[in-house]
Amino acid sequence: MQLNNVPMKVSSYFPFLIWARTYNTGTLGNDLGASLIVVVMLIPQSLAYAMLAGLPPVVGLYASIGPLLMYTIFGSSRTLSVGPVAVVSLMTAAAVSQIATPGSAEYASIAMLLALLSGVFLLISGFLRLGFLANLLSHPVISGFITASGILIALSQLKHLLGISAQGNSLPELITSLTQHATEFNPFTSILSLSVIAFLLFSRNYLKPLLQFAQMRSSMINTITKVGPAVAVVASTLVVAGMKLDEYDVNVVGDIPKGLPGITFPKFDAELWQKLIPAALLISVIGFVESVSVGQTLAAKRRQRIDPDQELIGLGSANLASAFSGGFPVTGGFSRSVVNFDAGAQTPLAGAFTALGNAVATLYLTPLFKYLPIATLAATIIVAVLSLIDFNAIRRAWNYSKSDFTAMMLTIIVTLIFGVEPGVITGVIASLLLHLWRTSRPHIAVVGRVPGTEHFRNIHRHSVETNKRVLSIRIDESLYFANARFLEDSIYELVAENQSVEHVVLLCSAINEIDGSAVESLESVNQHLMESNVLLHLSEVKGPVMDRLKRSHFLELLSGQIFLSQHEAVLKLNFNSTA
Repeated sequence: MQLNNVPMKVSSYFPFLIWARTYNTGTLGNDLGASLIVVVMLIPQSLAYAMLAGLPPVVGLYASIGPLLMYTIFGSSRTLSVGPVAVVSLMTAAAVSQIATPGSAEYASIAMLLALLSGVFLLISGFLRLGFLANLLSHPVISGFITASGILIALSQLKHLLGISAQGNSLPELITSLTQHATEFNPFTSILSLSVIAFLLFSRNYLKPLLQFAQMRSSMINTITKVGPAVAVVASTLVVAGMKLDEYDVNVVGDIPKGLPGITFPKFDAELWQKLIPAALLISVIGFVESVSVGQTLAAKRRQRIDPDQELIGLGSANLASAFSGGFPVTGGFSRSVVNFDAGAQTPLAGAFTALGNAVATLYLTPLFKYLPIATLAATIIVAVLSLIDFNAIRRAWNYSKSDFTAMMLTIIVTLIFGVEPGVITGVIASLLLHLWRTSRPHIAVVGRVPGTEHFRNIHRHSVETNKRVLSIRIDESLYFANARFLEDSIYELVAENQSVEHVVLLCSAINEIDGSAVESLESVNQHLMESNVLLHLSEVKGPVMDRLKRSHFLELLSGQIFLSQHEAVLKLNFNSTA
């Protein structure tokens, strides 16, 4: 099969071959315009997130060039913006700080190695078509992890807002360290920090309504409201340089080397690689889930689609590019991608233009960042992560599902107390255990016919017709090893409560699979019912389930019949019972 003369198999691995066939000057103009806005937004974010990861700010610029170029070639989303993001930066700091001192050359080298390992895992997963594995992380777990990470990120930046030194990767460590160093408080840094935060919050929440009231064009409004962080960077840098606040112990970025990063090769150290593998796996999974969620949301708005397996390849190649250009782990960012989308980006080439803009900044603008206060970058991070903290999600989980609430709260508590890696692992384990617990006790209902219809409903919820000699049971779950015993016990209990029963009909409309353990349980149920002079029947068995049952001995042993519909079963069995 071919698409625009491009073999489908080739274009599935190189998505740019599809959109490049229809690229025109109009699309070029949209991509260029969007990239200019994203560059202005990405530069301060890149500097800030590199600092959050425990790296020199310039490393953030390095991680915003090569990855974007590689994603342009291999990514399947038209508008996803790849680069440093808050949560992955926090996970990088948590992993690497256990091995090396933040800011050291060894630390930077290990961060590159972490990006390399993450890229390798993502690429392997993509080629093996393992995108579905991300489903092991339920939405409540992801939401809880991101909320807890947002709290940790905000607390980790307080030291920069107050002008003190503090360390830690968990809530107890951060609070203890901040308390111990509280006497180092710098008033100049704090005043500057509060001013930047106030400006950023104003530009985020109140500037747009004011500009709309002034009847400014919507395109201009969107541009102005998105450049708030860049304005804060420029203004605070001028204030620090003009007032010489660095002489009053206001920490600044300092001299940043000019020029593009050279090709780097992370060192091979088997012992070090083994230490980083768990963190690299978690970063890969979290980054992939976050990226795919953003990509799918934006694609749906334009009736497009993304390929999760190809996204693994795109993100994997982006992380490899980051590793070989002096960067650290990257993924698709929510805020930048939304800005890219709203600014009119049509293809991933907008990301390539953004990379070129970052390259220009790295070549020529780094001397201008010398007096950029660290506090401004910290304020940028804090305001950015405020949107990650969603306490309403906790309330919604409590109201809707206590098991989801339990998984979410376990993830939040463990992440806050013990750190990001134990938090993710706890969330995954909790989700799987809660799923096993829920499905091990499936909902089983005795059903009857709604008068005048062929529909069957729960006798405890509807007014229905029943026959005391025919017991109709609906099972609302696939049958497997974890719930096989529960099914047996439930059927025996229901039959024991209805001494007049001659027929038991299992309504199988909600059963999508029956594994070997469940088949043995059904054979046991069939045998015990026969010994009690009760026949077992099945109705509305799905085709794939029937195919599996035909490969077992159960159908040969079945004492009753298999009916196409529950209505047919009840009509025939009621007639036989009456006769």
